[in-house]
Amino acid sequence: MAALTRVVARQRAEMDRLQELAATAAVRERAKGAVMAWLGCSPDAAQEELQRRAKAARRTLLEECWLTLGSLAPPAAGAPRPADADAGTAVRDAPLPPPDKAGSSALARLARALVRVGTPQDLARCLLDRLAADLDADAVMLYARLPSGGLELVGHAGIDETLALQWGRVPPLAGIAALDALSAGEARWLEDPAADRRRYLLIGDPSGQWGSRAWLPVGTGEPAEVALGVLRHRAGPFPAAVREHLLAVARLCAGPLHTFGVRREPAVGAAADAVQTVFDRLPVAAVLLTPVRGPSGAVEDFRIEAVAAGTSDAVGRVGRDLLGLRFLECWPTAVDEPLWQGCLKALEGEEPYESEPFARQQSVAGVSELATYVARVARLGDGLVVSWVRHDPSDRQEQRLAEVQRLGRLGWATWNLATGEGNWSAQVYALLERDPAHGPVPLTRLPGFALPEDVPALARAVGELVREGRPCDVPFRVAARDGVRHLRVVAEAVTDAEGTPVEAHGFLQDVSAQRSAELALLASERAMLTQQGVLTAERTVAARLQDALLPLPKQPVRLAGLRVDIAYLPAQSGLNVGGDWFSAIELPDGDALFVVGDVTGHGLDAVASMALLRFTAKGMVITGSSLTGALARLNALLLHSRDPHGTATMVLARYSPDGRRLVWAQAGHPPPLLLRSGEARYLERPHGMLLGACDTPRYAEAECRLTPGDRLVLYTDGLVERPGESIDRGLERLARAASAPHPGGPVPLERLLGALPEPEGRDDVCVVDIQVPLDSPSVSSASSAGS
Repeated sequence: MAALTRVVARQRAEMDRLQELAATAAVRERAKGAVMAWLGCSPDAAQEELQRRAKAARRTLLEECWLTLGSLAPPAAGAPRPADADAGTAVRDAPLPPPDKAGSSALARLARALVRVGTPQDLARCLLDRLAADLDADAVMLYARLPSGGLELVGHAGIDETLALQWGRVPPLAGIAALDALSAGEARWLEDPAADRRRYLLIGDPSGQWGSRAWLPVGTGEPAEVALGVLRHRAGPFPAAVREHLLAVARLCAGPLHTFGVRREPAVGAAADAVQTVFDRLPVAAVLLTPVRGPSGAVEDFRIEAVAAGTSDAVGRVGRDLLGLRFLECWPTAVDEPLWQGCLKALEGEEPYESEPFARQQSVAGVSELATYVARVARLGDGLVVSWVRHDPSDRQEQRLAEVQRLGRLGWATWNLATGEGNWSAQVYALLERDPAHGPVPLTRLPGFALPEDVPALARAVGELVREGRPCDVPFRVAARDGVRHLRVVAEAVTDAEGTPVEAHGFLQDVSAQRSAELALLASERAMLTQQGVLTAERTVAARLQDALLPLPKQPVRLAGLRVDIAYLPAQSGLNVGGDWFSAIELPDGDALFVVGDVTGHGLDAVASMALLRFTAKGMVITGSSLTGALARLNALLLHSRDPHGTATMVLARYSPDGRRLVWAQAGHPPPLLLRSGEARYLERPHGMLLGACDTPRYAEAECRLTPGDRLVLYTDGLVERPGESIDRGLERLARAASAPHPGGPVPLERLLGALPEPEGRDDVCVVDIQVPLDSPSVSSASSAGS
């Protein structure tokens, strides 16, 4: 609905823009025609004359057109017409003083607004809208001189209806400022209410509600017949610039007022009423025109004498609002269209004119839509009847149906089963690539279009349809110029009273695109299944390799007098094989070695890197390397491995039962967690960069003395990391879980694993839980885990 609203808003804005352009063109054409009539020149010369005047007076072309229309008066009968360009001075008054930039732009805006004005009342509202912003005007009044000498209020804005009724007609009395301005042909500036009240009868109740007023003659003739009143609540004189601007506005308003005067009142009488009554009931848009001829007798325009109720012009006037107007005033662009020439030829007595179909925007229920019309012109007496006939909805429906068939690549077909005759839409001929001149083929011959492999199935379905009336829905292929085309025929039978099929109707559809998509999808599914099998096999091999390289003890083990529990949890059991590993062995000298590491990535590459680091680390320490020396050599080994961009983290810890001394080093790994006397703390990490990060790392060792009852937890980051969460929060969560009171002794390893994140959001986890018994012996046992 929001999208539709935006579309409607854009269409209405476009209609407003087009209507304004049409109205502006009408003003220019009228002004150009006036100059042509006075100068006896061509349309191009009149256009050049208007542009020359506008440039000389520093005005816009539209302002010059309004001023030209306002300064022209119909010449008296028999009066001579100027015949050269110098006579152009006769058609306009002395030029206005050069306006300043602000005044010029304000006049230009007013000139554009006047093209939408249709009555003096509209003119008054338009003036107040502009003058209120530019000059602080509060009311506008337009008085026209009556034949009796008095005044009639023809337009007003900013005053209430009561005041408008009271001052609707003003008798020819002395002391009326508007009448005085018309009689003198000069503006009257009322800027001192006390002094003005002694001289004039002031309008208003109370009359002092307006502190200053201006009455200006509007030059629609000699003398002026219309007075423009501008009333302000603010007292004080009108500045010189404001006076010049108001005089220019009055000159500019003469154009629209002159246009209103050109409009002749509709004809009256029984005959005219009967004609208009007939037009009121016409179901189409139509107008009755009478020609308007120039001095040479040539048709310059047409006047609208009767109009159908549904007729609208370029600026939105509808029905009887068009009576008395000129044809080119209502449809100014028609002069450049074939319709204008058709009108002239029909008026000369030739055959009626009918245009080619054309598109036209129209508003239906507030929504603008594009409709197709045909214009028709026929002579009626001395005039013309012009009508615009909209294409029949059934024709439009048929056209839309054809478009749907083309876009959907399908066509309908019917067959008479008794005679074999058929009727196909154009799209069926296109699908079967058959010349329409050859006509349709009987239904029983339809299988002849199919490829030989598809003929039996199609012939069987068609036979069952013809003999038994059984519906058919059969795909088949045909040979086309662009290759093999996949079609589908869907048809059903119409039977007589005895149940015998007598007619068949259905459609043919091109399903080549769908078939290609189905084949592509099938190939993609097969490729996915193949890839899934490869991945499953790879995971199975990796999992078995990991089980072989990293066997898990089934129960706690004893090393150097310590109790060691080990847990390993993959990210998703049976799917992702990671690179986390551990080692817990007893060294030849009776010490215990504990290793926990994590290789980046999953799969066979991670398992291979894990095996390389795990076994090499144990071998280096067993052969006498220090912990830091082992880490440095492992870093070099990883840099020169099959994957030089792979990295790993590791913690190495060596425990001596004599003195319960623990020496450890790390390479970018989380620190061990020490639990002592119910409190948990993390050991301060010595310096150490993760393996594979650089070729000149620096590693250091740290020492910790364990006491009976202590508990040391080595782990990989999967135990403490959660997506979108800082690792510090995970470390705090692990410390709280480990230090929580538990009946019967330390918190079991299963309780620590309960702090893990959800399975779908965590990484592999490896934990080595080392406990120093309260009765810890000074000599370690000879057993080992994870060897």
